[in-house]
Amino acid sequence: MPDKTSSLPLAGRRDGQAPDLQALSLEKTAPGPASAGASGAPAQPGWREVWRVYLEAATLRMLALGFSAGLPLLLVFGTLSFWLREAGIDRTTIGYLSWVGLAYGFKWVWAPLVDRLPIPLLTRWLGRRRSWLLASQLTIVTALVCMALTDPQQSLQPVIWCALAVAFGSATQDIALDAYRIESANMERQAALAAAYQTGYRMAMIWSGAGALWIAARSEIVGAAAYQPGAWQAAYLVMAASMLLGMVTVLFSPEPQRRELPPAKNAADWLKGALIEPFADFLRRYGKQAVLILALIAIYRISDVVMGIMANPFYVDMGYTKDEVAMVTKIYGVIMTLVGAFVGGGLAMRFGVMRVLMLGAVLSAASNLLFAWLGSRGHDVNSLIFVISADNLSSGIASAAFIAYLSSLTNINYSATQYALFSSMMLLLPKTLAGYSGAFVDAFGYSQFFTATALLGVPALALIALASRSAAAAASAAPAPQVP
Repeated sequence: MPDKTSSLPLAGRRDGQAPDLQALSLEKTAPGPASAGASGAPAQPGWREVWRVYLEAATLRMLALGFSAGLPLLLVFGTLSFWLREAGIDRTTIGYLSWVGLAYGFKWVWAPLVDRLPIPLLTRWLGRRRSWLLASQLTIVTALVCMALTDPQQSLQPVIWCALAVAFGSATQDIALDAYRIESANMERQAALAAAYQTGYRMAMIWSGAGALWIAARSEIVGAAAYQPGAWQAAYLVMAASMLLGMVTVLFSPEPQRRELPPAKNAADWLKGALIEPFADFLRRYGKQAVLILALIAIYRISDVVMGIMANPFYVDMGYTKDEVAMVTKIYGVIMTLVGAFVGGGLAMRFGVMRVLMLGAVLSAASNLLFAWLGSRGHDVNSLIFVISADNLSSGIASAAFIAYLSSLTNINYSATQYALFSSMMLLLPKTLAGYSGAFVDAFGYSQFFTATALLGVPALALIALASRSAAAAASAAPAPQVP
């Protein structure tokens, strides 16, 4: 019996072959028995089946683990930039400090170790994926506590080292968690897992962004100086404690079924299997398409990432208080993030990943233009509500589809390493450019900065169209599967 792939948009081959290119294209397979009979693949799922998947245990588990993954990010970027700006650190320095995030861009370097290397005692107890998850979470908690005990106004260097440790632990957690997610369900469920992961991730970003600001504001002494380091200490200690949700989830989660790898003959053979084969496998499976795929990955989120570094300094300079930013992002931001993530996941399962990728790219660029408009409004809370709501909605849709797209590209034999390569490429160029964001704002102003970041998203639209066309052409050239 010939092997058949699913017609769902996330169809992929668990045996290491390339995913069904037809399913990833912009062409929508017509639903119904006729379609199933003609292609030999099952018909598209109904809406009830699509939404029911969000109640499955694996999906709910990914919601909690997504929270653990999203919590550290703003604590070394957005929230930290608010703290640094309030402490009197100049915008150019804040921009350069965003290069701490390059740890996420180079995580593919140590991903093979996470993929293959056991942790003494811990791996025997928890398994390969969960042991790395717990170890990375402990690293994040320790570094956040140390960061809470520093004051950037007195000495900036300890804050930098602590932020680097948080970023390293967070990047390592991402490697293990992405592999855990991919190995926890078949490819037809990856859109739902991606949506749940993204929802938890974004909820954590609200908590580590708006929540941290709210805690810092509540911890300030009335009538004291404008900058109070003790308030930020309280906020970061609470953030460190919030990592317990992910740690408890890891302890009570099942380990994915372990795939036994052939034993290495020697050290050179092990290095080849761990370091070279994951990348060689990707090139073999996609051939000439690999360059186009990697280019799309490299620039898809560039407008969001570059803009995000200056968002909180922008709020401070526009006169918004911690309470105002926290209230708006916590209430309206959470609602629109949940809507965006679940809508993005559902649309990806129903209509195909590439369609939603295109929609997400358009919405993300447009939301950056809204920030330029917000800069002309002065201190206007209603306008802030509108802009943050639109931004979170577009980001939720784009991220859910993008995570699902990256998952569909991986070979499960090298899930941690290959996904780390993709997600690293997603951040490497944006994080590099983001380092200059403060200098750009100092030279040209916020309005020109936000407009420029919106224009950065235009090339992604062209690459999505090319990737879709290339996938459709490859699918039409491939021989039709034989119905047994």
